Amino acid sequence: MRRWVTAGLLALGGLGLLRTSLFTEEYLRYVKEGMRPLLVASGVLLVLLGIAEAVAAWRGRGADRTGSGGGHDHGHDHGHDHGHDHGHDHSGVPRVAWLLVLPALSLLFYAPPALGSYTASREAPKAVAVVAEDGFGPLPAASPLPITLTDFTQRVQQDTTRAIKGRTVLMTGFVTPADGGDGWYLTRILLSCCAADAQSVKVRVYGPAAPEPDTWVTVTGTWHADGTLGTSSAAVALDAASVRKAARPSNGYTDALPLGS
Repeated sequence: MRRWVTAGLLALGGLGLLRTSLFTEEYLRYVKEGMRPLLVASGVLLVLLGIAEAVAAWRGRGADRTGSGGGHDHGHDHGHDHGHDHGHDHSGVPRVAWLLVLPALSLLFYAPPALGSYTASREAPKAVAVVAEDGFGPLPAASPLPITLTDFTQRVQQDTTRAIKGRTVLMTGFVTPADGGDGWYLTRILLSCCAADAQSVKVRVYGPAAPEPDTWVTVTGTWHADGTLGTSSAAVALDAASVRKAARPSNGYTDALPLGS
């Protein structure tokens, strides 16, 4: 019995990984895009291990049946051995093993919700890397200017040329409520490896009322003048001229440019 349960759990886990990584984009809710080949390989390995365990259990069962037809001369020994083997093969499955059934089934039939405003509101924003003084090139002439939340933060707090001043920018993210005061946050969640190390980057938005939390939106606006632009005192904030709903990108754990830009 124990071997059949082991085979089933291995096969279920492997099929769940293969379904998630081969036929959907749901794996992006757990790990970065580059880890897809590893998930596929792991799924294949688990399925093969499950098949091998099932074959071994089936052969063991067949051997038990063959052994049960032994002659009279070996009856005593057979009875002793069979009784011993019988007790071993059909011993109960540890209860903790059944707890693995739900995660295995969830990979097949249920995708957990993506990380969103609940996670972002409970952690400090991701520290944005410092850019060298000569690291900022000229901004494109497009208006509105498509820009990522990370690039906007760096331009606001580190670009001493103040190239972002007066520019209308375009950014996409999801809504996170702000604690106290006016405004709300346009947010992106970034993964270094997997969901366990997720960090958020945020831009405070002033003007239009906040949409529902976790709603993906595209915001157009200009820098909210608070602090000294080009220094760490500058507010990472936007005076929004318009806010419109947007589709969640297939990979929502990157700080990418708005779709279609």
